[in-house]
Amino acid sequence: MNNDQHPLLGALGLCRKAGKLLHGYDRVQENALRGKVALVLLTSDASERTVSHMKDTCDGIVACEQMPLTSADLAMLTPKPAAVFGVTDEHLAQLCAKYL
Repeated sequence: MNNDQHPLLGALGLCRKAGKLLHGYDRVQENALRGKVALVLLTSDASERTVSHMKDTCDGIVACEQMPLTSADLAMLTPKPAAVFGVTDEHLAQLCAKYL
């Protein structure tokens, strides 16, 4: 299965349409620290530094997982490329987590 048919892509599209998807390091980090994010997702091509810092930030607060998708795969979801995504709805987060 190629990435444009990956079920996680569809789940993230649903999150975006529902207004429950955040993107960008600073925005996701800020909302995660406030407890407003149910799941943090990192692209497979996120830098080691980004992955390390975001996992440290989320430790003990919210699940932080790396996706099998790249920022290019997710380009249609955001106005500019992003390596960090946050799902703000618990049910949609569970749906996304199912495809990791």
